Amino acid sequence: MSWYLQVLKKYAVFSGRARRKEYWYFYLANGIIGFGLGIIDTVLGLPLLLSLYYLAVLLPTIGVSVRRLHDTGRSGWWILIVLIPLIGAIILLIYMVSDSQEGTSQYGPSPKLVEQ
Repeated sequence: MSWYLQVLKKYAVFSGRARRKEYWYFYLANGIIGFGLGIIDTVLGLPLLLSLYYLAVLLPTIGVSVRRLHDTGRSGWWILIVLIPLIGAIILLIYMVSDSQEGTSQYGPSPKLVEQ
C-alpha cells in the first residue's frame, strides 16, 4: 500500500524516475479499487463512484507513467504512443516492463540506488 500512497503524494510530478515496482503496484491497487467500486456501482445502478475515482487518479496515473518512461531512458512524450490503436499499447507495455536504465541519467539518479 505504501507504493500506492507514494504515487498519490507525487500527485502531479512528471519529473524524476519511477521503478517498475512503484508503477506496477500502483496499477495493481488501482485495479483492485476499481473492481470494488465497479461492484458497488453495479449494485447501485450508477457508474458514478468508479468514474469519479478514475478521474481523481488521472494525474497521478499519467505522472507515474511518465516517471516510469524516464526510468527506462525515454522521454515522457512516449506515453502518447497509446494513441496508435493496439500497436501503441503493446509498445508502451514493452517499455513499462523494461528494466531501469542504470546509474544517473538526464532524468535523475536511479531509484534503485536511492532506496538502498
